[in-house]
Amino acid sequence: MSQPRILVCDPISEKGLEFLRSSGLSVDVKLGLSEDQLVENAPNYQAMIVRSGVKITARVIEAGTGVLSAIGRAGVGVDNIDIPSATKHGVVVMNTPGGNTISTAEHAFTLMVSMARHIPQAHQSVVEGRFKEGRKAYSGVELYKKTLAIIGMGRIGGELAKRAMGFGMRVVAYDPYLTAAKAQALRVELCETVDLAVEQADFITLHVPKTPETTHIINAERIARMKDGVRIINCARGGLIDEVALLEGIKSGKIAGAAMDVFENEPPSADYELLSRPEMVFTPHLGASTEEAQENVGIEVAYQIAGRLLRGEVVNAVNMPNLDEKTLKTVGPYLELAELLGKFVGQLGPNPPESFRIDYVGKVAEMDTTLISRAALKGFLEVGATPGSANYLNAPSLAEARGLRITESRPSEDSEFTDLIRVIAGNESAKFVVAGTFFGNQPRLVRIDEYTLDASPFGDLLIFKNTDSPGVVGAIGRILGEANVNIANMSLARYHGGGKALSVLNIDSAIDPNTLDKIRAIPGIKSAITVRM
Repeated sequence: MSQPRILVCDPISEKGLEFLRSSGLSVDVKLGLSEDQLVENAPNYQAMIVRSGVKITARVIEAGTGVLSAIGRAGVGVDNIDIPSATKHGVVVMNTPGGNTISTAEHAFTLMVSMARHIPQAHQSVVEGRFKEGRKAYSGVELYKKTLAIIGMGRIGGELAKRAMGFGMRVVAYDPYLTAAKAQALRVELCETVDLAVEQADFITLHVPKTPETTHIINAERIARMKDGVRIINCARGGLIDEVALLEGIKSGKIAGAAMDVFENEPPSADYELLSRPEMVFTPHLGASTEEAQENVGIEVAYQIAGRLLRGEVVNAVNMPNLDEKTLKTVGPYLELAELLGKFVGQLGPNPPESFRIDYVGKVAEMDTTLISRAALKGFLEVGATPGSANYLNAPSLAEARGLRITESRPSEDSEFTDLIRVIAGNESAKFVVAGTFFGNQPRLVRIDEYTLDASPFGDLLIFKNTDSPGVVGAIGRILGEANVNIANMSLARYHGGGKALSVLNIDSAIDPNTLDKIRAIPGIKSAITVRM
């Protein structure tokens, strides 16, 4: 088997490249490629690595369909990658939020101190021989006992909070995902809304991704709610601040100063009016630009890409749940069982289906079942489709496109099994149920519709319903023998002697249509179908 190939589109540390090559992966470094060149290269690579310089557009991702499986961003922001297209085409997008945490937190804090004490302006006054003028003009403010509002309390926000508290600042924070317990552990005051945080702040710093919800999170309306003389820092993503509103706030004196490392349009144009304002401090997108951060993100993205290509791991993904080595060991068997159940329902369930439900009973109900449900959906959607067209990433969007209603439930019911996964597909006129569990570490089918049984869900299966009368199974055995098809295993389910019965036969090879017709013609056979797992 040929080595998986990786295209490195932006510079990353040499140690990261060395790790990829030492892991048995083929690495090509091609910097500064245009979109057309990326489209030309995409079908040849299983993974791409970028920073912020190269855009991975929908065209590029579509060109890599069927081959490209991962895009690694050496850094945090992923707005240069078309996430919806990546998800649609089953491409995992992973970033490296931990590699530049310290560098970005330190840079934001440095901007805050520089702005508070007018360091850049004061420096320039000395250089230009305006020593006395600078001494009079650039008296600043202390950080001690001031209130800092942190919008976004992820890794960077948390590190910045530590530094601010070391300077005696009071820290308030807004983050919709921050729990009260975590806020208490970080020793920050949790605010329920952005407005509550900014209204009481002397300094405001932003540490959120750019999304439709966070674009212009600092706008004219919010600025009007702030204290007079507030100071704002943006070391996260351009576009979080409405820069027109910021300029007006500076001109009016409402905002005493702002420090920006990122801009709505980079680089800012020569007529960008904020550049001429003495209240401003600027740096050219340097938040992660330390030697340590460059090394860290390069190594981190290399580990993540290698894990994805070699072991199927998914770490720090922005478009699917994490699936690291530890999670794989725990969840892996359930993924296999769920996918088998989905394939089974896809072949025997009503057509067309309108609803798809997964029930979890027992220990599995206590787990995060997001990926398990996606595995069941993946198996279901792969039936009759191009192999590999459905995956953990695009299964929900494919189901939505088909109009499927997807639900999960954790019913409280007594079960003889420690774990049970049940999949139900239905429409207005019919419903089909299959359930599975483990015997030891082996997946088993334990229910098909109303029948309880014990069957192996692997390989080729012959499933038939019949009246429970002598001679039926023997007749099937004779027909299969004449067709040179060996029976590997058989599971029988019935209500009572002489009633209805269902049997599952594991067979060593597929049955041709003519042989299946002969089986269906046996007296007492109600239905017979083959399933390939």
